[in-house]
Amino acid sequence: MIAVIKIAGQQFKVEKDQTIYTPRVEGNAGDKVEGIEVLLASADGKLSAGITVAAEIVDQVKGDTVIAYKQKRRKGFHKKKGHRTAYTKIKVTNIA
Repeated sequence: MIAVIKIAGQQFKVEKDQTIYTPRVEGNAGDKVEGIEVLLASADGKLSAGITVAAEIVDQVKGDTVIAYKQKRRKGFHKKKGHRTAYTKIKVTNIA
């Protein structure tokens, strides 16, 4: 069974026992994820309604460093900024 869910404003196509990285969701490792909106569910090519998706948080992680660098030639001006985006690793435990 495949489901399209919406978590933290983004849509994901998931299956049972799949892990995904979503924008940061509050909680600690082992917590259940609340408020998962199921947009579409399909089983054997047939669309179904009234499906619920259960998921749990595996870990809170950070992405790769993204660097923004600005420079004006011949002026001696340069600016370097960077950040690491926070992600949540989520495992889909059940689609029913």
